[in-house]
Amino acid sequence: MKRLIVQHLKQSGISTIIIIDALDECEDEDSASAILSVFGRLVSKIPKVKFFLTGRPEPRISEGFRLPLLAKMSDMFVLHDVERDQVDSDIRLFFRTSFLELTTRRSGLDNWPADEQLNLLCGRAAGLFVYAAATIRFIDNNKRGPKEQLDLLLESQRVGAREGEALDALYTSILQEAFSDDDPEDDAKTRSVLGVVIFAVNPLSPSDIAILLGYDTEDVPPLLSPAKSLLVFQEDPSHPVRVFHKSFLDFITDPTRCTDKRFYISPPVHHLQLLMGCLGLMDQKLAKNMCCLPDGVANSDISNLEERIEEWIVPALRYACMSWHAHLIGVDTIPAHAPEITPTLHLLLEKKFLFWLEVLSVHSAARNAVEALQVAADWLEVCRIPMLDVFPVFTQTGSRNHQRLTWSTTVVVS
Repeated sequence: MKRLIVQHLKQSGISTIIIIDALDECEDEDSASAILSVFGRLVSKIPKVKFFLTGRPEPRISEGFRLPLLAKMSDMFVLHDVERDQVDSDIRLFFRTSFLELTTRRSGLDNWPADEQLNLLCGRAAGLFVYAAATIRFIDNNKRGPKEQLDLLLESQRVGAREGEALDALYTSILQEAFSDDDPEDDAKTRSVLGVVIFAVNPLSPSDIAILLGYDTEDVPPLLSPAKSLLVFQEDPSHPVRVFHKSFLDFITDPTRCTDKRFYISPPVHHLQLLMGCLGLMDQKLAKNMCCLPDGVANSDISNLEERIEEWIVPALRYACMSWHAHLIGVDTIPAHAPEITPTLHLLLEKKFLFWLEVLSVHSAARNAVEALQVAADWLEVCRIPMLDVFPVFTQTGSRNHQRLTWSTTVVVS
């Protein structure tokens, strides 16, 4: 904040607005947002700059805005306090503008939609802009005409009394329509691909997803394409895929909301699938000196290190080396998964440990190894599995926590 923002804006004296969207999606473990705490201390130094922050009213964010320094210089605007008529008017305007744009691109849409259809859509939106946005993305589908898409949507949905039920019904309708032609036997494959999109630490491309799941690259885009109104998805297999809005992630991972079991994405199941995909890929691909670096030379002395990395370490393998432990955290800590995970993890640490460190090293991420090994040690402790069943080398000194951290740190530094 000091070096990248405050220092330069103070020197320039520029007057501007900086927008930070979706503050609630930042992984911030402090009870009162650490980001907001920093703002409270530093924004007064650049009085010509205004910050516009958005986010759900989570406790850590609400508490952050009540910090003494920030409370004096900030105003809170709660969307839920806006008059419903005003919100509905804005949503109607959004629908009209979006449909007008559609009619300019697609033929045969004169005098469409009917006022009755527009009224139904506005009523079902129930004040949620995400409903309106997802509806337009679904209707603007190349597979069928917009009129047919709208008719399907209106016929399949009902308006419920429970708050948020309309959005759940919309997501269910889109998924049911998207996969209506699928063979039920293909559902597991579709869920596995969606599971990667939802739980990947960083967005992955269809080609990377295919590598981690052991699928053919050309198999993944057709599985994602029917649900593209719910995803940020391009036909390019090298372009990352991500969820269009967090509310879809919340819906499809909650069995009380996603009641159609064909589409429910179970967090433990799919974290386990990603974990095993990462460990399997590392076991298969890791090798000594993968980037063919000269002996006794520091990474900083290799002028074409980035080119070597791009040539020899595919993005899926980089992801596996950097993030496998994040999926171990996501797996239920019940011993039932241990027989599947423990032998694979032991084999990796016994035979490919140094090669894994090499990959982390060329990516300037050797510290990740300490965190990953600590996560593995904690998981073993919860599952009551002896450390030596996984770690081939172990320092038998000090307390258990000290042993784990000392062992992992010593190996990485050495």
